[in-house]
Amino acid sequence: MSAPHARLRSVLYTPGANERALEKAKRVPADALILDLEDAVAPGAKEQARARVCAAVAAREFGGRVVAIRVNGTGTDWHDDDLRAAGAAGPDGIVVPKVASAQEVREIAAGLAAAGAPERTRIWAMLETPAAVLAAQVIAAATERLTVLVMGTNDLGTELHAEHAPGREPLLTSLSLCLLGARAAGKMILDSVYNDVRDVDGFEAECAQARRLGFDGKTLIHPGQVEICNTVFSPSEAELGHARRVIEAFEEAQRAGAAVVTVDGRMVEKMRLVGSI
Repeated sequence: MSAPHARLRSVLYTPGANERALEKAKRVPADALILDLEDAVAPGAKEQARARVCAAVAAREFGGRVVAIRVNGTGTDWHDDDLRAAGAAGPDGIVVPKVASAQEVREIAAGLAAAGAPERTRIWAMLETPAAVLAAQVIAAATERLTVLVMGTNDLGTELHAEHAPGREPLLTSLSLCLLGARAAGKMILDSVYNDVRDVDGFEAECAQARRLGFDGKTLIHPGQVEICNTVFSPSEAELGHARRVIEAFEEAQRAGAAVVTVDGRMVEKMRLVGSI
């Protein structure tokens, strides 16, 4: 398998049944798009949406950005046909909702192989239930074809009987367990969506929280959220400046035979160099 996606700061869900939204998505500066065949598509429109989305992906209509297709979940009436069609279209990712086990991931990988999906088509597993949270590491490590975990906290919060609260206090344990599972398996992980598109300050605060926790990026439900998300998940000039000073100081220390340097008043060891960048 080749290396996973290099950058997924902003990942925008786009309804597969909405032709206008699909057209608009071609111009949105998100790092990635998830073309949705699941929640955003009514049962009677599933087949038409599948055909439209897979044709657009096969024609490479979305430029150089990462493009994934969210299929309907395992066990639904549409899952098998979605997986075959999406795999044949060859997107960068197949997003599977409500993944519950490592065995399910392996079955999805086998389905993609049978559909002739190219090597670049990876599995993105959504963690949306307590069982999935507790199995995050084994789900993430189930196959090399899985490269991304995606949080689904709307359904997770419902199953936890959790209240909606500023700062997501009821969800922090689940978020942290999924982060631990992703990092233990060496996979990327995306934070869940923020539902109130009018609450700009709340959205920005949640992006900042997700970055502090360690998420690689965030899934979005509206194009207006992209710019803020990209900014929050990008290094600031101050952070870039510090990283350059760390690299310069460490290179000088290596030439001098030293293993530890001090930058901006703080000790930096070799093991911290990567994290500092």
